[in-house]
Amino acid sequence: MRGPATLRVRNEAVSTQVDPRVEFARAVHRGLTDGPRRLPFRYLYDERGSELFEQICETPEYYVTRTEAAILGRSASKIRAATGPVAIVELGAGSAVKTDRILAAYTEGGQHVRYVPVDVSPSALAGAATRIGERFPSVELSPHVGTYEEAILMAAMSSPSMCVFLGSSIGNLDGAEAHAFWEMVSKSLAPGDFFLLGVDLVKDRAALEAAYNDAAGVTAEFTRNIFVRMNRELGAGLDVDRIEHVARWSETHRRIEIWGAFHSTQRASLAPIGQSVEIRAGEQVLVEISRKFVLEDVSAHLEGYGLQTVEVFTDEGRAFGLLLLRRRGE
Repeated sequence: MRGPATLRVRNEAVSTQVDPRVEFARAVHRGLTDGPRRLPFRYLYDERGSELFEQICETPEYYVTRTEAAILGRSASKIRAATGPVAIVELGAGSAVKTDRILAAYTEGGQHVRYVPVDVSPSALAGAATRIGERFPSVELSPHVGTYEEAILMAAMSSPSMCVFLGSSIGNLDGAEAHAFWEMVSKSLAPGDFFLLGVDLVKDRAALEAAYNDAAGVTAEFTRNIFVRMNRELGAGLDVDRIEHVARWSETHRRIEIWGAFHSTQRASLAPIGQSVEIRAGEQVLVEISRKFVLEDVSAHLEGYGLQTVEVFTDEGRAFGLLLLRRRGE
């Protein structure tokens, strides 16, 4: 029996010389002094944030996870047939529960596959690695704590490879961030490498808003958790009970916008950099976005980055889509 997978953590001395708390504080300061005020979404996923997101995925209103999992269950064998043997590198893997469908297809008949789950949450990765190691003994596991950028570089070094980016997480990036992301993918992947992308599709406004306003209030706690984290790590001193979760659909931007609405004037202290920012009663801070897509538009857009659509998979109601993309040759 193989031993447990080694959880690799990015070398901070190489990736950055900045104290993580200082980096966090600077990112918050930039966002809170921007217009509109915003927070960097990647900081939503501390240990508690990751736990809450897993709970969100189980709420009856949040259709994304179960719909995507069902599509993967029906399509994983076709994906395996289209790509042939590849290393699988997953961006933002989290608990990687949905990825079981992919790994089952790639290890059918005892075949070996290298799987590199990458996530910013060490606890989520550790749990995923333990579970996958027990269930799929023929998987070579290389879990890595790091960013999307690092995951893309790891996929490039693992060619032939398939990047896996599920949960419509691409929707958390705004237009400029998404452009930078796809530019990096285009420049990093070798011709013939694959990219499996999950995208949530434009649909009825009521269904979209319900998914981010669950009756149990889990998403609201997830939103407020970033302010809890700011208190804990930055000494922000915020009264989190006076910050309301607000999630609404923007038809103009085709996205769900999640805000923290301040019901009293507060000053967010950022102790690691000796700064503070006042947020007045009635102001809102953008915590996260979740863009929604039209399948045909996504395929056409990604062609511009040298990514050819090999196959598209969706559910009967076209609520969610999976695109298998291949990096074209120059």
